[in-house]
Amino acid sequence: MSEIEFNPNVAAMRPSATLAMTARAKALQAAGRPVISLSAGEPDFDTPQPIIEAGDAAMRGGWTHYTHNQGLPELREAIVDKLARNGIRTSIDQIVCSNGAKQSVAQAVLALVRPGDEVLIPAPYWVSYPEMVRLAGGVPREVLATAEKEYKLTPDQLRRALTPKTRLLFLNSPSNPTGAVYSGDELEGLAAVLRDFPDVWILSDEIYEHVIFDAEHVSIGSLDGMADRTITVNGFSKGYAMTGWRLGYLAAPLSVAKAVSKIQSQFTSAPSTITQKAGIAALLMGPEPIERMVSAFRERRDYMLARLEAINGLTTPKPEGAFYLFPDISGFLGSQSPTGRLIESSEELAFYLLEDHDVALVPGEGFGAPTGIRLSYAAGLDTLEAAMDRVETGLEALKPMEG
Repeated sequence: MSEIEFNPNVAAMRPSATLAMTARAKALQAAGRPVISLSAGEPDFDTPQPIIEAGDAAMRGGWTHYTHNQGLPELREAIVDKLARNGIRTSIDQIVCSNGAKQSVAQAVLALVRPGDEVLIPAPYWVSYPEMVRLAGGVPREVLATAEKEYKLTPDQLRRALTPKTRLLFLNSPSNPTGAVYSGDELEGLAAVLRDFPDVWILSDEIYEHVIFDAEHVSIGSLDGMADRTITVNGFSKGYAMTGWRLGYLAAPLSVAKAVSKIQSQFTSAPSTITQKAGIAALLMGPEPIERMVSAFRERRDYMLARLEAINGLTTPKPEGAFYLFPDISGFLGSQSPTGRLIESSEELAFYLLEDHDVALVPGEGFGAPTGIRLSYAAGLDTLEAAMDRVETGLEALKPMEG
């Protein structure tokens, strides 16, 4: 059989860096290695009990059939109320519930991005953004925000990057992989630039909204003039510890919501009815389960940040949200291990720490930031302490390359 020729848009996509590292770590664990993985972006908490009970009641109550393609009206009503508290005024016709926020992002990109359109993606970014753009036939344009700028896009950077071909801008706050959170003033600075470019859409990924420590969450869609050009994406995986339930949503101008709904009707139809009923319970329950989880994440962040700041050669901005740290590891590039292993990239550093010290992190190349590395602190303090001991030992063993 001759070699298969795939759709060129699929051929242009790259595999997920986070999933690749997780798979390698699991393979070593299966071989008996005591690998500690800090690579997964998943809360280590159980789903809160009110949500579980709602899912159980839905199954027992016969809620096991298809729903409206865009989601149960009562779920969309609850989302409308939630978005109103964020300053975003919308209606249930503008809400599309999907099988996770990832699907919501992908369908918005497929609906809006035409072949050849440019899409601005501030880096470091979540690994799937540029690949979704490539699948749609668009051209990802990365704009690097450095550790010195706390990994945030500035208005000057945005203005310089915008061109007549720019169709869409991604924003992710709180950020995966950096934990950076844009303040209201910082978002207003970006909005002031965007008002001079009225044909550019904004996709605001707010999936980590509830996991926030030293800042206030602000939705760019709530700012003056932004509502009619912003697609706000959110979901239940991170803030409610519901990763396996698979429920996300987007809110968009009606024409965009209709286009996204059309795509979904041909791809998956509505998400699980049981999950949707659980999602209603999540939106209606009290804040205590989330507050307990966020309090634990804050404690872990503070511990991990202190350990990283004590390592010479690392620069680690303090994250204000999510559950990741993203130190700049430039100080270790151009080094070598005691066995002569050369470290010339973040990927080589990550595989050195995995294969020589049994701790899995995610290299920055997959996030568009080759001098960074991502550590997830979605694990207990005992696990984090053991992992950081290994990271510290591994980094301290590196020496400048000979010659």
